[in-house]
Amino acid sequence: MEETSEVTPSAKPGRRFWSKQRFFQIGSLVFAAAVCAVIVIFRSQIAGFGEYGYFGAFLVPLLCSATVVVPVPGLIIVFTLGAVLNPLLVGVISGVGGTLGETTGYLVGYGGRAAVENVGLYKRVEGWMKHWAPITLFVLALIPNPLFDIAGAAAGALRVPLWKFWLYGGAGRIIKHAAFAFAGAWGVEFARRLLS
Repeated sequence: MEETSEVTPSAKPGRRFWSKQRFFQIGSLVFAAAVCAVIVIFRSQIAGFGEYGYFGAFLVPLLCSATVVVPVPGLIIVFTLGAVLNPLLVGVISGVGGTLGETTGYLVGYGGRAAVENVGLYKRVEGWMKHWAPITLFVLALIPNPLFDIAGAAAGALRVPLWKFWLYGGAGRIIKHAAFAFAGAWGVEFARRLLS
């Protein structure tokens, strides 16, 4: 009788599961989840930062954009601050803050796309990202929509360089935030003229 030994499937030869990259991926997921949890738990306190001028214009969008799953309406603060401060500066500062906050979505994708690949639109956005990453990041950051979190995750999963994610996403977000800030400024001015 011939003895057969059972061979168990293993990882690819030469690749260990607990590599430096795996630790970074897991750390990225844990960091993104922790940021989201803190923002959801302290959302009412975070909304109060808007009264701190340009610092609030940076901090509120940074924190609001860091939520990957739960949308937080930071554009309301941008609109309001645009009415009382220089709307162009508010747009630029809040756009930069929002872009840095979106890094959590990028880290979720970089950490492992399994966290988002079951989201219905992920495959479509991933396809756009494979073919037109700069345009996809710019357009989805420019228009108010919840798809930018998915685009950020796809960019991370596809290893789009972080600087490109910040550059193209930031350009779209700055334009969007500036538009909201100017809308706030013009809306208040229109209301003043209407009431006087």
